[in-house]
Amino acid sequence: MTCPEQYRPAMSVTPPRLSVQAPAGHRTSHSDRPDQVTVAVYAADPVLRVGVVEQLRRRPEVSLLDEAEAEQAQASLVVVDNVDDDVAALLHRLRHNTATRTGLVVGTLGAGALQRVIECGVSAVLRRTEADQDQLLHLVLAIANGEGVLPGDLLGKLLTHVGSLQRSALDLRSLSLSTLTTREADMLRLVSEGLDTVEIARKTAYSERTVKNVLHEIITRLQLRNRAHAVGYALRNGLI
Repeated sequence: MTCPEQYRPAMSVTPPRLSVQAPAGHRTSHSDRPDQVTVAVYAADPVLRVGVVEQLRRRPEVSLLDEAEAEQAQASLVVVDNVDDDVAALLHRLRHNTATRTGLVVGTLGAGALQRVIECGVSAVLRRTEADQDQLLHLVLAIANGEGVLPGDLLGKLLTHVGSLQRSALDLRSLSLSTLTTREADMLRLVSEGLDTVEIARKTAYSERTVKNVLHEIITRLQLRNRAHAVGYALRNGLI
């Protein structure tokens, strides 16, 4: 995964939009120990980047990688104020890198943004106001282990959102099951008038086989017992 120029650490005075960087003098070629988690830190603001890096460099469980080896990091931390299009694009790119898992340290994250980052493959989120050394380490270890981490209120919002989607899907399914086509409604109306299959076929210009199939489909789809039950259901629900 090649990181575009604006996401690379630059040698010029102007910092990149989002870059990855490890502290100067820290070993970055490989983990110092086999059990260390390799981490790449991405940030729009160099102050945010340095703050997270300085917290993590003190922990022996972590080995920080620079830009040259960022693609090989077990955990990629994206540190931002909020999730905009640039951040979402970076998260999408990281998602396609099978060598790494991505976590987000963010200032503000609304319900819509939460759904967006989850769609980008992020399953571990930490608010910047809570990002002390212990919490950052917990986040990194969870990411490396493939675990999900969400603040309690965000988890509640996510569950509410998922529940809403499920209810909407059920409502749509219920609507599709209980709605009759014009042909179905016409045939049930004729059944309610006492007509049999032959008479309905003659009146609608359909074959007797088609009439039987349509009525059978209604009864099966609505889980009813017979034609009389179907007529009663349709009348009660205002379908005919």
